[in-house]
Amino acid sequence: MARKLKAGIVGGTGMVGQRFIELLNGHPWFEVTKIAASGRSAGKTYEESVKGRWKLVTPMPDAVKNIVVLDAAKVEEVAAQVDFIFCAVDMTKAEIQALEEAYARTGTPVISNNSAHRWTPDVPMVIPEINPQHIEVIEAQRKRLGTSTGFIAVKPNCSIQSYVPALHALLDFKPTQVVASTYQAISGAGKNFTDWPEMLDNVIPYIGGEEEKSEQEPLRIWGSLNHGEIVKASSPIITTQCIRVPVTDGHLATVFASFENKPAKDEILARWLNFKGRPQELELPSAPKQFITYFEEDNRPQTKLDREIERGMGVSVGRLREDSIYDYKFVGLSHNTLRGAAGGAVLIAELLKAEGYIQAK
Repeated sequence: MARKLKAGIVGGTGMVGQRFIELLNGHPWFEVTKIAASGRSAGKTYEESVKGRWKLVTPMPDAVKNIVVLDAAKVEEVAAQVDFIFCAVDMTKAEIQALEEAYARTGTPVISNNSAHRWTPDVPMVIPEINPQHIEVIEAQRKRLGTSTGFIAVKPNCSIQSYVPALHALLDFKPTQVVASTYQAISGAGKNFTDWPEMLDNVIPYIGGEEEKSEQEPLRIWGSLNHGEIVKASSPIITTQCIRVPVTDGHLATVFASFENKPAKDEILARWLNFKGRPQELELPSAPKQFITYFEEDNRPQTKLDREIERGMGVSVGRLREDSIYDYKFVGLSHNTLRGAAGGAVLIAELLKAEGYIQAK
């Protein structure tokens, strides 16, 4: 059996970095061998660097406790010791862009959880079940960066995964207008209730930048590859409101949609039930067997009950019914730190390995 690929986590001390640690513990293809963070954490063991700041319910894996944290800014040093990296840093957009490109230029694949490169024309932004073909743009990106093996691939915003998969399964019917309101967990801000007691018994009707991302990123995912760039789609027209609610994990969306060719309800349910993508075809380790699960009950999906479906990598849908203004309305749910963040990035890395883009150095 071939050795596992050596994965580095850049930004490994934050909440998403901790999720990467959790998900890669015992992974059949990847092994965390290096962790990098800011200079404040460099030189400490991982256990020391996150002491009092471990945010997950599951305990820290023993395998990473004694890994000495490296300085993420020392790109050559980190890159020389890994086959690829996951990046989840807390920096400005310009700083993240520069850091990720620096890693890619060393010949190191970068799987990014950050938003900085989501609109870089030759960087694929991928939901593996929906637009795996976009990874072909990596060839053009490598030419720009001057590397034969390095590149950057990013995952999209966590909020859109609660409704874009359900709409994607219906693209043949040509959706024209979509209204979505998302009710987003506090972990999307990297916090829990200990960090953010103001969220208890409270709803905040604003999340900075989130509505713009939720309206535009689906169009890039549905875009086309043209002359070494991803060109975003022009439809459907999407408008959103994004609201922070007092739950730990799980983003829920209420969705209204109209179609050029209105499907029957049975057709919609059949599309959701039978939808499979490239991860299911390849049987990738993190891929949900059932990508979209529909609940017949009027009161499902519920965040607390259903966010962990398919190990947090599935999408739940319910309450499909005709609407008096739009054609249909429904409710969607996804786990924001699993499917929406670290888990989604791990699935991208699995796809890229399976398709030959990530290899041992």
